[in-house]
Amino acid sequence: MTATRPVPPPDFVGYPAVRRGVRALLDGRPGTHRRPVPACPEWTVTDLLVHLTAIAERVLERLGGTPPPPAGVLTVPELLDRWDDVGVELDGRLADAGGRSGEVMVMDAYTHELDLRAALGVPPPVEHVAWAPSFEVLVRGFSGSVAGRGLPPLRLRTTGGSTWTAGAGRAEAEVTAPAHELYRALAGRRSLAQLAALEWSADPGPWLPAFSWGPFVPPPRPGV
Repeated sequence: MTATRPVPPPDFVGYPAVRRGVRALLDGRPGTHRRPVPACPEWTVTDLLVHLTAIAERVLERLGGTPPPPAGVLTVPELLDRWDDVGVELDGRLADAGGRSGEVMVMDAYTHELDLRAALGVPPPVEHVAWAPSFEVLVRGFSGSVAGRGLPPLRLRTTGGSTWTAGAGRAEAEVTAPAHELYRALAGRRSLAQLAALEWSADPGPWLPAFSWGPFVPPPRPGV
């Protein structure tokens, strides 16, 4: 995998920004706790927050911290507070660990912020500090899927002109999309029909199976 421009290393900076973003989305929207999150079938807003908090606690424990004791069923405001309480210590431990520590967690959290925005009808942010490191995680995973399936390398291009190569070697085809669409495509939030409808320089068929990798699988119906 290669990139045509330097990208800051994945770090802890994006994680507090995601927490602030999620809190800002929900603080002014009481009564949304049972709203479904279409990008995460069978999840509600509350389920999404339970997941984010549990992941934070798991990573904190892995880095040597002590998560708060288990709690019962929490409200959305209580979950936000618990996530922040864990996050304050976690931010420091991620900074101390450096490198790629926590990068998958940041990607997961940012991806779910986008899921939440879609569920609430709020457009994605124009810019976000977590986008670049999270996208790099997705590109690495997708690149492994392309290579593991023996597919020719594929160039990923945003409409803004940034490019990455998925797979090993010289790209033999290219797919272009707005940055947000490309992110959602790599994160399993776009159906096969939506993926095929992106701007391709060649028949997309051979590469479509590669969009199923790790925890991500294109949804059967158009994603958001």
